[in-house]
Amino acid sequence: MAAPSELGIFLRARRELVRPGDVGLPTAGIRRTPGLRREELATLAGVSVDYYIRLERGKETRPSAAVLERLATALRLTEAEFAHLRALAARTAGHAPGRRRGSSRAVRPTARLLLEAVRPSPALVLNRINDVLAANPAGLALMPGLADWPPAQRNLLRYHFLHPASRSLWADWTSMVAGSVANLRAMSGSYPDDPELAALVGELVVKSPEFARLWHRYEVRPRGAGTKIYHHPTVGRMSLEFESMPLADTDGQRLVVYLAAPGTPDHDAMVLLDMTAESSLR
Repeated sequence: MAAPSELGIFLRARRELVRPGDVGLPTAGIRRTPGLRREELATLAGVSVDYYIRLERGKETRPSAAVLERLATALRLTEAEFAHLRALAARTAGHAPGRRRGSSRAVRPTARLLLEAVRPSPALVLNRINDVLAANPAGLALMPGLADWPPAQRNLLRYHFLHPASRSLWADWTSMVAGSVANLRAMSGSYPDDPELAALVGELVVKSPEFARLWHRYEVRPRGAGTKIYHHPTVGRMSLEFESMPLADTDGQRLVVYLAAPGTPDHDAMVLLDMTAESSLR
């Protein structure tokens, strides 16, 4: 019996998240499986039940583009989730070998200049798995206790799930970490054989049941901008916008900057954070 492929695992996870009533199916009666039954999804997608079962179980490895599109519609996938589905299908069919090389941790001098240029805004340089490669003073102080970890251990996902200060730092920790995991899941579609990503996921699955639960939901949401509300122990409440910008000619590095409008209490708190962080480095 063939082992389920990553494509099959993704399809099953997404199938179990769709409520029958959302796609016009009756909800009365006893259902032994969460979400849609296999035969219901097959009918909605216009494929045979046998074909769909083979696809989910890893026995069918070459679904057509039309089948993938119909499955995405039936599963109510977003554009990002549909792109992830296509990437998994290509990999299953042997068309996407993946990128096995680890990413460089070197940050070029001009990127470090950018970190200083945007002060007092907190800013960080991250790699594709959210390792903190460099930060300005406020960027490092934004997450209390992060600077106490060795540089090689500084990772946003690791901080979110394993640092004791994390849960009280964000106003909506649950929603924030769900988005972070969905963003990492999106990254896994582009770098399916990345050893660093696999090692991070393996560590967090073992050490954090909450991460494991979210990871196995297979939600895919790339995220490059948004708002985060902090309850910071040094400067109090801050609502900061963030923007994530790729750094040219790097293997997945990006600059993340947190912003607040000048003259607002949030900006004042951000300035105070920068000043406090700088003085602590002297």
